[in-house]
Amino acid sequence: MRWDNLTAPPAEGVPERAAPATPPLPLALPGAIARTFDTPEFAGMTFYEVQAKSIINRVPGTSRVPFEWTINPYRGCSHACVYCFARKTHTFLDLDAGEDFDRKVIVKVNAGELVRRELAAPKWRGAHVAMGTNVDCYQRAEGRYRLMPQIIAALRDFANPFSILTKGTLILRDLPLLRQAAEVTRVGISYSVGSVDEQLWRTVEPGTPHPRRRLDAVRALADAGFSVGVLMAPILPGLSDSDESIDATVSAIAAAGAASVTPMALHLRPGAREWYAHWLAREYPHLVPRYRELYRAGAYAPQAYQRELTARVRIASRRHGLHRGEHGDNRRLPEPPPPPAAEQLSLL
Repeated sequence: MRWDNLTAPPAEGVPERAAPATPPLPLALPGAIARTFDTPEFAGMTFYEVQAKSIINRVPGTSRVPFEWTINPYRGCSHACVYCFARKTHTFLDLDAGEDFDRKVIVKVNAGELVRRELAAPKWRGAHVAMGTNVDCYQRAEGRYRLMPQIIAALRDFANPFSILTKGTLILRDLPLLRQAAEVTRVGISYSVGSVDEQLWRTVEPGTPHPRRRLDAVRALADAGFSVGVLMAPILPGLSDSDESIDATVSAIAAAGAASVTPMALHLRPGAREWYAHWLAREYPHLVPRYRELYRAGAYAPQAYQRELTARVRIASRRHGLHRGEHGDNRRLPEPPPPPAAEQLSLL
């Protein structure tokens, strides 16, 4: 069980305005403390507070991401992105990959103290730590639980290099800490902005800040001296992959002062695949045949489509002065290429 290192936290230190809640606990979290809050932004949500036994996690050796260690203070995400690849991880908790992922969030309330303990361990060698690689560490829950200031302060105090990928504007709250950390170690910041189409944003990423607000945050971070890369992801076939959509998004990214842009086509792993398929059939049924064709062999679109998409983003990047986006940057998080063997999954 991937979650057997979690236990219930003590009852003290309850966040303000906690409302009584006694929802059933997931079988994998028998001792967690479940809470709901009587504020509109958390309507319908349950938070399971747990005490983690470890917090700096090694990335599986089969992964091709350019980092070996991650910190994930939350599981589940109120961003509710219909395509989120991390959805399947909720099934390890006796929760579903759909609405439970969006509405039932696990909070590792002792994350800050654990980071300090693990950074101080003799065996730790100061490796780069990536955050925001599973679910967003600046989702709405962070505004209440405030785990990231403790984590960043610990990384700063140990001069440990780290990076953050986010869609959240709450990162600006921690700008003073980020600047302090950047004085003693390498700090990478990346934003995810797949499209600036407002109608598409409202349906595909309903819990996230508006893309323009994210780009305002990119500008604020750039003005503070950070070289901010933008992950243009995911680009959705038939929805945000037209030349007009790509040009509008790249233009806005460049205007925000981003240092680079990296495109990524939608990929649909199990868990996300089923949830996205139902959403697509409901919102854009005319696109279902195209998706069946593109994803008939597995989680990834054909490499020819990916290469063509990258080329069109590169052309737009040059047009808007972001040619630096052609070069790799280890602060961004490219996905591994499609596996060599077809997976033969069904879409719908």
